Amino acid sequence: MFNKIIKRSHRKVAKSDVDLAYAAPGRSSGSVSTSKITVSHSSRGVPPPNLCQQQQITSAAVAPAPERPPLGTIENLPMFRDVLVLERQSLFIRKLKICCYQFDFFDTLKMVREKEIKRQTLVELVDFIQSGSGKITESNQEEMVNMISLNIFRCLPPSSHENTGSENTDPEEEDPYLEPSWPHLQLAYELLLRYVVSSDTDTKIAKRYIDHCFVLRLLDLFDSEDPREREYLKTILHRIYGKFMVHRPFIRKAINNIFYRFIYETGRHNGIGELLEILGSIINGFALPMKEEHKLFLVRALIPLHKPKPVAMYHQQLSYCITQFVEKDYKLADTVIMGLLKYWPVINSQKEVLFLGELEEVLEGTQAVEFQHCIVPLFGQIARSLNSSHFQVAERALFLWNNEHIVNLIAQNRNVILPMIFDALEKNIQSHWNQAVHGLSLNVRKLFMDMDAELYEDCRRQYAEREAKSTEFEEKRKLIWQKLAEVAALER
Repeated sequence: MFNKIIKRSHRKVAKSDVDLAYAAPGRSSGSVSTSKITVSHSSRGVPPPNLCQQQQITSAAVAPAPERPPLGTIENLPMFRDVLVLERQSLFIRKLKICCYQFDFFDTLKMVREKEIKRQTLVELVDFIQSGSGKITESNQEEMVNMISLNIFRCLPPSSHENTGSENTDPEEEDPYLEPSWPHLQLAYELLLRYVVSSDTDTKIAKRYIDHCFVLRLLDLFDSEDPREREYLKTILHRIYGKFMVHRPFIRKAINNIFYRFIYETGRHNGIGELLEILGSIINGFALPMKEEHKLFLVRALIPLHKPKPVAMYHQQLSYCITQFVEKDYKLADTVIMGLLKYWPVINSQKEVLFLGELEEVLEGTQAVEFQHCIVPLFGQIARSLNSSHFQVAERALFLWNNEHIVNLIAQNRNVILPMIFDALEKNIQSHWNQAVHGLSLNVRKLFMDMDAELYEDCRRQYAEREAKSTEFEEKRKLIWQKLAEVAALER
């Protein structure tokens, strides 16, 4: 970590430069120099430098630092509609240069006029791109992407658990850090979004600037604690995926790597839910027959995402992605079910309720053949859930019998399933403390009786025999202990 801090030391702004820093637009080796960006925090851990980051370090070390303009040079420029059409491209570049200034938003009383000028300029740029009143030249597109990069790419502040040193805090209970520079940051994101979705944007030209390095740095920002920023990032990345077909395999692979690091290394990431929302749309568009690459992604990334502790924060999006796979290819149902059973929670009741809800959605898309492949382990777990002392777990497991498709699958395999869960149902009816669970268990038992009375009577008889043997064994055990106590009393 010390070495990483040293490598990033060239980015830090001198104390005298906190109020206003300037970075002139310029692109070197496909990356953006950030040598003069004001950084509020730099203690957040980052993964080892990749090729994109190495390019940034190299370009920052080689390129001379731009001369900082004197204070007070930011002034209002005329609006686009007030100048001739031929002058708009030069005015566009002048406005971009104004938006390259970086301000300290932690002191709201400093540089108020300059901040407002930059905000108004960003609004004009957004309106200009959105209106399509003039096609932007190729060089101006490059400068615009550079300006956007200077504004959005930055070191993220440390999470609250990093500040306190506590790893046991619940991410759901933490107050999110809201980016103080959001008035400018939002407009920079809006400008990028309008540029990407614009019909005037030629992907053959734009892909030179919105390249793999840009996309990778965009993905790094998904770890922002500010939900407003993550929402913009989600929309922009989704649009980039849809418009730049050349980037699609790279984006999927990069998201895959984020998941791997989250699952097996950090256990913390703020943007997993948003990334899964993007993937839900991507999976929906997969062509059939499904590629082996996509099936491996399901097995190696999506299913293991059930393992981390904060799964509740993104479970809804994860469940949607999983069910999309099953709807696309029903033969994957048994793979998904066995994966769920592998990561089934043992002591976390709330997590188990989520798993049972997802299991029902998966079973709705499961066909008879795939269902038969996993009956024994599946209903072994359902039987344990039926007997849970946590009423919500038992109740959610019993709700499976309210689903008509699942009941049909159970009816076709009742000879295997009923003997496995009969004991659990009887124990609930006889001794469960919750009335709702007791009533639902009676309904399920009646359902089986109506389904196959002979099978039910056979299971009831076997259950009675087991209970009798168990009672007899318990009485013998008590008798043995009683005799031992009497012998011990005589020896005294």
